Amino acid sequence: MKTKKLGVSAKFGARYGKKVRDTYSSVMKKQKNMYVCPRCGKRKVKRVGYAIFECQACGYRFTGGAYTPNTELGKVANRIIGSNITGKEAEAEIEQAEEEGE
Repeated sequence: MKTKKLGVSAKFGARYGKKVRDTYSSVMKKQKNMYVCPRCGKRKVKRVGYAIFECQACGYRFTGGAYTPNTELGKVANRIIGSNITGKEAEAEIEQAEEEGE
């Protein structure tokens, strides 16, 4: 079976519809990617389990999003924690990030 065009969603054939297959394919690509380790900086982080990531170089284990180590809302939360944003400004920024994610 040729999978160059379809990728990991080729196993579904013509079933389930194009949108579902494309979504599945993009999620699986994100899940299988290698990411940069926050501790050592090497591109050796792999997903071990649901929301658990481990660096193959230094052995550092940490949690993140379901399929990627960093989520959009997590980035917003870190930005809010690191700055002196008031409560109303923080709520507005979180709402804006949620709208962009949907």
